[in-house]
Amino acid sequence: MNSSTYSILMIVVLFILMYFLMIRPQQKQEKKRREQLSKLAVGDSVVTIGRLHGVIDEINEADKTVTLDCDGIFLTFDLNAIAQVKERAVTSSTKETSTTEQPAEPKEQSTETPETDTKDSDSEAK
Repeated sequence: MNSSTYSILMIVVLFILMYFLMIRPQQKQEKKRREQLSKLAVGDSVVTIGRLHGVIDEINEADKTVTLDCDGIFLTFDLNAIAQVKERAVTSSTKETSTTEQPAEPKEQSTETPETDTKDSDSEAK
């Protein structure tokens, strides 16, 4: 190979490396952030880019703004000012799940009782 072909090959390899080490991870992070912002709901506890903690009171999709309740003070921010979601709002489906799970616990206890009976019947058979 002559030197010009080798130089072109090195430049191509550098661009490929830069794509996989810098651009692709940034695209994944941006996709995750867009997904997080699209799932925002009233009642979510969030932190802004200025480290202000609050609860979402209103979301305006048309203006892309969000109103936060910060201890009784209502502040309006750009939607992109949300840095992270600390806690999701409790929804009715979550409440239904927790009430459904409570009856399931006694069933687990009732399955333990037959196991001990089975052991007793095995020892009686010997």
